[in-house]
Amino acid sequence: MQSQLTNTASTRGRSTVVVQAYVLIQTEVGKAADVAHTVAEIKGVTLAEDVTGPYDVIVRAEAKNVDELGKLVVARVQSVDGITRTLTCPVVHI
Repeated sequence: MQSQLTNTASTRGRSTVVVQAYVLIQTEVGKAADVAHTVAEIKGVTLAEDVTGPYDVIVRAEAKNVDELGKLVVARVQSVDGITRTLTCPVVHI
């Protein structure tokens, strides 16, 4: 079954989403809820939820290409106060 968010094409001048990824985030103790709320407001982030386990927040992100995804994660997500580490997992359609 294919993911709810699939590759989309621009038909009316909107940007094309071709790269999607999950970003697994570790935070400082007690910061998961604040980080999830802050990251959820970043353009390109479609979902941010606090979770339990080795990671504290899982984010679903999308961009028009890999370079833009990298900029989103490095420049925007990783700069959020309270984040200690991220792991980006691009979505593939096999």
